[in-house]
Amino acid sequence: MKALLLENIHSEAVRALESRGHEVEARSGALGETELIDALDGVELLGIRSRTHITERVLKAHPQLVAVGAFCIGTNQIDLSAAASAGVAVFNAPYSNTRSVVELALGEIITMARRLGDKNANMHAGIWDKSANGSHEVRGRTLGIIGYGNIGSQLSVLAEGLGMKVYFYDIVDRLALGNATRVYSLQELFELCETITMHVDGRASNAHMIGEKEFSQMRPRTLFLNLCRGNVVDVDALAAALKSGHIAGAAVDVFPSEPKNREEPFVSPLQGIPNVILTPHVGGSTQEAQVDIGRYVAGKLADYEAYGNTSMSVNLPEVSVSAPGAERILHLHRNVPGVLARLNHALASHNMNIGSQTLATSGEYGYVVTDVAGEHYEGLLAELQDLEESIRVRMI
Repeated sequence: MKALLLENIHSEAVRALESRGHEVEARSGALGETELIDALDGVELLGIRSRTHITERVLKAHPQLVAVGAFCIGTNQIDLSAAASAGVAVFNAPYSNTRSVVELALGEIITMARRLGDKNANMHAGIWDKSANGSHEVRGRTLGIIGYGNIGSQLSVLAEGLGMKVYFYDIVDRLALGNATRVYSLQELFELCETITMHVDGRASNAHMIGEKEFSQMRPRTLFLNLCRGNVVDVDALAAALKSGHIAGAAVDVFPSEPKNREEPFVSPLQGIPNVILTPHVGGSTQEAQVDIGRYVAGKLADYEAYGNTSMSVNLPEVSVSAPGAERILHLHRNVPGVLARLNHALASHNMNIGSQTLATSGEYGYVVTDVAGEHYEGLLAELQDLEESIRVRMI
């Protein structure tokens, strides 16, 4: 089985897939839609990061594609519904780079509070500015976290260790860790906090969450961070708030439009503004995180291909199974009454003996893994695929 890995995915993923018998091609950059369609000939496992988009057109062009791995946290670059409809499993790495993002956020909060970026630039320009003006400790400051998931909650704990008072806002009912305090509106968070940091996901409702109105509601001289998704913040409004002095500093790691590779220039209205830290989407890009992500997602892809294991899939019902002891049939179908009965009737008509069977459903999809033994396999897969509810059938 051939695997294609794009966007500088760590070599640990290559090693992990090759050790499971896969032929692996690794490329450094992202691909556009047409380029991706051309590159996927004969490919059954695809690995991407955040800049390559998996569209319905891509999926329809390559029905042989079995699974896609997002070697990152987010999956908004993948049409998950179209992938499920095509019988393509999608996996990501929701936890592997959490610590890396948290450490970057903490480092940037301290850097902005001490205005280290400006002092560093002055030193390189030969200017010795030993003034303490505008330089503050983070101890005693208030931190407002928007999005209290894996990253936001861990940041909360470590920020308290630095002596910060933490408030958080989330649309989901989250358990506060340590001494963190939940608030129930963004405006309340803005009124309480001197530093605001974004850690929300890429769902459509989060687009343009922070704009001119929200920046105006923040306290004067607030520090602002966005290390989650580029489209949640209006960068023109942020630039204006920085230039006016209302926002004292910003750290931005993600952007509405990002270059696909090193050759493309990066352009942003935030460039050239004092006390602004701009990083090229490297929140999770530490060696430790990339090794963990490479190993984890590659393992998920290989386990799905070899065993049919969908544990932690983001778009298919989750079935956790070990290595098959006999022939195994994987049946992804529309979740309607009677499918299992029709499946088992077809198996019985071919004199198949069922050793074990596991079914899971989620929304409009059902997924059943059946270990069988028998002698009359001829025509069985075609018969199962011809069932009205069938989406994809595989035998391993």
